[in-house]
Amino acid sequence: MKRRDFFVKSGLTLAGMAVAPAFVSSCKSGPRLKISLAEWSLHRAFNDKMMDNFELPVKAKRDFGITAVEYVSSFFSYFVTDQKYLKELKRITDYHGITNVLIMVDGEGDIGAASIPDRLKTVENHLKWIDAAQILGCHSVRVNAGGTGTREEHAANAVTGLRALCTYAQPKGINVIVENHGGLSSDARWLSNVIKAVKMPNIGTLPDFGNFKISETETYDRYKGMNELMPFAKGVSAKSYDFDRDGNEITTDFARMIQIVKKSGYRGYIGVEYEGTNYTEDEGIMLTKKLLERLI
Repeated sequence: MKRRDFFVKSGLTLAGMAVAPAFVSSCKSGPRLKISLAEWSLHRAFNDKMMDNFELPVKAKRDFGITAVEYVSSFFSYFVTDQKYLKELKRITDYHGITNVLIMVDGEGDIGAASIPDRLKTVENHLKWIDAAQILGCHSVRVNAGGTGTREEHAANAVTGLRALCTYAQPKGINVIVENHGGLSSDARWLSNVIKAVKMPNIGTLPDFGNFKISETETYDRYKGMNELMPFAKGVSAKSYDFDRDGNEITTDFARMIQIVKKSGYRGYIGVEYEGTNYTEDEGIMLTKKLLERLI
């Protein structure tokens, strides 16, 4: 569907849209749990211009023994519509036997914006990332469910925006997944209800072990939140910060988290996402990977 036709036909209302009978997701086949590397684990290297996307798959395999990667939009937003760039990145990952898992999309507006023009603009801003994900062979784009208004108003607007994105992404074989990423999205009950209300086969969640801070004064229980978000998961982020001498993460009970993931029946990638400062990025990635391997 061309973008112009998409907007004419959807109008961002999409009420009563029929749900397609099936949607093939890469999360439901193959080894049950696999490890991927979230590009954000190397955000300091990227921000300091010491790395770029072409180097990421090589480094993931060579330095960490990881053969699947998750991209972050801010590290190649200038090239997102550059077909030559995207095809070269796909060529590099294919050559090295790397799976491109997903793109984490930030900074493109509030999908649950109260204003229809703002919501329309946000949806439009995300379409190029869905196109890029298709070229790279990713199964998903991760979006945020930001917005304004009451809980109910914000939820209704987020449902409308997400449904529009899913409509565009579905024929391209791309999932639209939402992370608990601050604000109401970190309220797992609220986010779960939004996901259910979208009623599209390619909607889902990206539960993150650590992002359950709703506001400066309110934090959602992370283990309760993971239990609530995992039934919709098409990806998982293993957020890590610090470790004890035995290699256990000290801010989150990883063993408990992995049991929640396993109990849900989830099949797919768990992304290593190191954000700490007490180790180098390479050290933090390896510590997280080894812990996940031991628990998986």
